[in-house]
Amino acid sequence: MIRKLVRQMLTAQVFSALTVSLCLLIDSIMIGQFLGEEAMAAYGLANPLLLAIGAIASLLAAGVQVTCSKSLGRGSQKETNEGYSSAVLIAGAVSLVFLIVVLIFRTPFARLLGAGSEGGLFEQTRDYLTGFSIGAPGSMGAMVLVPFLQMAGQSGLLIVSVLVMTVTDVALDLLNVLVFHGGMFGMGLASAVSYYAAMIVAAFYFLSKKSVFRFSPKLVSRRKITELFRNGVPTGFNMAVGVILVFVLNRLLKSTGGSMAVAAYTAAVSVGNAANCICTGVFGVSLTLTGIFYHEEDRTALKELVRLLCRYSVVLGLCMGVMLLIFAPVLISLFIPAEGAARTAAILALRLFAAGLIPSCVNNVFKSAFQATGRIFYNETYSLVEGAVFPLLAAFVFSRFLGLTGVWFWFAVGEALTLLVFTLLVRFRCGALPWQDGAGLLLREDFGAAKDQMLELTIRSMEEVAEASRAAERFCLDRGQDARVSNHIALCIEEMAGNTIQHGFSEKGGNLSVRLLHKRGYWVLRFRDDCRAFDPVRYVPTEGKDALGIRLVLAMTEEANYTYSLNLNNLSLKLPETGRSNTEKEKEETT
Repeated sequence: MIRKLVRQMLTAQVFSALTVSLCLLIDSIMIGQFLGEEAMAAYGLANPLLLAIGAIASLLAAGVQVTCSKSLGRGSQKETNEGYSSAVLIAGAVSLVFLIVVLIFRTPFARLLGAGSEGGLFEQTRDYLTGFSIGAPGSMGAMVLVPFLQMAGQSGLLIVSVLVMTVTDVALDLLNVLVFHGGMFGMGLASAVSYYAAMIVAAFYFLSKKSVFRFSPKLVSRRKITELFRNGVPTGFNMAVGVILVFVLNRLLKSTGGSMAVAAYTAAVSVGNAANCICTGVFGVSLTLTGIFYHEEDRTALKELVRLLCRYSVVLGLCMGVMLLIFAPVLISLFIPAEGAARTAAILALRLFAAGLIPSCVNNVFKSAFQATGRIFYNETYSLVEGAVFPLLAAFVFSRFLGLTGVWFWFAVGEALTLLVFTLLVRFRCGALPWQDGAGLLLREDFGAAKDQMLELTIRSMEEVAEASRAAERFCLDRGQDARVSNHIALCIEEMAGNTIQHGFSEKGGNLSVRLLHKRGYWVLRFRDDCRAFDPVRYVPTEGKDALGIRLVLAMTEEANYTYSLNLNNLSLKLPETGRSNTEKEKEETT
C-alpha cells in the first residue's frame, strides 16, 4: 500500500511542481525571445524578491503539511480543520501586506537588487516587480491549498488547476508581447493573473460539500497560527537561504562576467528549476508521509518510505540529468536565441547543474524528514549547508581558478558535498548508510512499539479476516491479556475488516492493513484501506447486521478516531486493558 501511495503522490507532486515552475520558465522564454538580453538580466535581478514571496508561501504550505499530518496521524479531523482555517486566513493577510509593501517600495527594491538607479535595466526590473507582486495573494493562495488537495486525495483537481495556470500564463504572455506590448510589467502581470486562475479552480473543491476540510473563523486561533509558522520555519529558512544564494551569486556573476553572465545564469537556472521539480516532489511526499507515519509511531512504514524515496530519487535524478545533458543547447536557445558568450556559458551551466540532481533529490528526502519529525536544528543546519555554505564555497573557490566557468559548479558540488558529509555522519553514528534500514532518520532506539508488542496484518479476503481475528486473539493472550479483552479485539477486527471487504472492496479487490499495538494501559487498533470514503464513527448505519456490528465495536472502545486523507480511510480504536470502555464506565456510574 505504501508503494502505491508514494507513486501516486510523487506523480502528482512532481507534475504540479513542474507546471508551477513552467510559469516562470515560460516568462523567461518569452522575455528572452521578445524582449532581449537586458530584459533577461532584469528578470534575473528581480528573482530574489520573487523568491521572498515564494519563501513565505512555502513556509505556510510546509507548516500546513507538518501540522495537519500530525493531527491526521492522531486521527483528529477537528484539529485538521483548525489548521486549514488558520492557514487560509493568515495566507490572505500576509500576501496583501507583501503586495502593498512591494508596490510602495518597488523603486528602492530595484536599486537594492543591483539594477542601478536609472536606465533600461533599472526600469525593466522595477516594472516586472510591479506586475508580479499584484499576483501575491493568488500565488500564496495556490501554494497553501496544494497540500490540502493532496491530503484530500484530489490529485486530479490539483493537476487541472496547475494546467489552467500554465495555459493562462502562456496565453497572456503571448498577448502581452504580440498585441499589448506591455513589456516587463505585462510579463509580471500575466504570471499574477495565472496564479489567481489556479486558485479559483482549486477553490471549487473547498467550497463544495465534498470537501473534507471546513473553513470557520471560529476555528482560527493564535495557537494554531503559531504552530503553522513554527512548523513551517524550516522551509521558510531554506527558502531564505535560497534568496541569499541567488543574491550573492548575482553579485559574483556581475563582477565576473557582467550582465551577460547574469543573463546566462538566469537562463540556466530557469531550466534547472523546472528540472528540479523531481526534488520538489520528493520533498513534498517525504514531508507529508513522514509526518503521518512518525506520529503513528510506525517505524516499519518509515523505513519503507525512506527506501522507496531514495530509490526513486536516483532513478528520477538520473533520467532528468541525462535529458538536460543531451538537450541543453536546444533548451538554452529558447532563452538566448543568438549565438555568443551568454548562450555558450548558459549551456555549460545547465550541464553542470544536471550533475547535482541525484544528490539534491536524496538530500530532500532527509531534510524534509527532519522537519516532519520536529528536529528543527537538524533541518536548518542541513538547509544552510546545502543551500548556501557549500554552493557559495564551491562558486568562490572554483571561480578563483576557472573564472566564470568555475561559478557554474555551485549546484553540483554543493549538493554532492552535503550528501557526502551527511552520509559520513550517519555512518559514524548508526553504522549504516542513510538509506539503509531508515538510518538517515536518526530515530531514537525506543521510537515506536517494540516488535514483540505489535502485530501487523494485511487482509484481502473474508477468509483472511477470520485468520487475522484469531491471530490477534492469540497475540493478546500470549502477552498476558485476559480472555475478555482479547476476544473484544478479535471481534473488532472481525466486524470492521469484514465490513470493509464486503462493502468497500471493488470487483478488482482492495487493500486493507490492520495494525495492533500494545501500549502501557491500553491497546490500539488501526485500520487503513484504499476504498471509498466512509466514516463509521459519525455515520453509523441505522439498521441491519452491519449497524449492530459497528455499534458493538464502538461500545467496546474507549476512543475512536476517523480521518480520510491521501485517498485512504484511517480508523483508530483505543481499547483499555481492563476491558471496561467509557460506555460501560458511564453505565456503572449511572447505576
